[in-house]
Amino acid sequence: MTEKIGNVKLNMCCYKGEDLYCDGDIENDILEIVKNHKSSEYNSIISKGKRWELMYHLSEYRENILNWYPVDSDKTVLEIGSGCGAVTGTLAERARKVTCAELSKKRSTINAFRHSELDNIEIYVGNFQDIEKVLDEKYDIVTLIGVLEYASSYIASDKPDIQLLKTAGGLLNEDGSVLIAIENKMGMKYWAGCKEDHVGRYYESIEGYSNTNSVMTYGKTELEEIFAEAGFSHSRFYYPYPDYKFAERIYSDSYLPKAGELGNNMRNFDNDRIITFDESKAFDTVIKNGLFPYYSNSFFVELKR
Repeated sequence: MTEKIGNVKLNMCCYKGEDLYCDGDIENDILEIVKNHKSSEYNSIISKGKRWELMYHLSEYRENILNWYPVDSDKTVLEIGSGCGAVTGTLAERARKVTCAELSKKRSTINAFRHSELDNIEIYVGNFQDIEKVLDEKYDIVTLIGVLEYASSYIASDKPDIQLLKTAGGLLNEDGSVLIAIENKMGMKYWAGCKEDHVGRYYESIEGYSNTNSVMTYGKTELEEIFAEAGFSHSRFYYPYPDYKFAERIYSDSYLPKAGELGNNMRNFDNDRIITFDESKAFDTVIKNGLFPYYSNSFFVELKR
């Protein structure tokens, strides 16, 4: 039930023999890349390949959402939805142990080859609802990076987002933290003409996902209500800019952006867009009116019970 790629363990006890989602044949290309190239070569490969999927899965910028967050060398981490390992490395290089939970065997294999030299990673392959039942320890940090919005796809519950958060909270040590990265449904880029990140339709999140059943992001107030219902008494918001996928800066409520700082907004790599207004000027307006936290394109949130 356990395979090994280099030093990384692949635990297959919850795998049912089929990957239920993927990005297509590009994942085979990514697997060959991580098998045959060093991470220092990825930027060149991304530049030559000119494919969104290469950039999304392999860019070192993906680590920026977590590489600033303090992770002590004695800490244990549970990474839910680890994918191709975009942030697994930055966690494993600092933590004592990283346990991953990932639905796709192909993506888990990519992750394992990518970090095969690290000896503190174990990847459980399968649905998280099955995996969490066999985990026999508590963790100092549980991460949900780009995961909460997909809760309805793999959590059987009337309130899958609440259930996922409750389960994550139940896996924490005392004083442990759940870390969440997610797009803001009210993000400035959506008003200004970017397609919704997950479904590729204009204004879909702003209009309340009226044409969507499989994915759901939230505004800041909605998230605060969800966190409280899931039993978390503390939530600390951060605001990755331009977004959490390729963050260049991380703002917080104690250090918000100033007018004139947010000028790097034409960063839609995976979809065409329209331009309805100047995002930089609009950001200046919401900043001056104290509304930036509600129009940030993404959130990073630290939760404690």
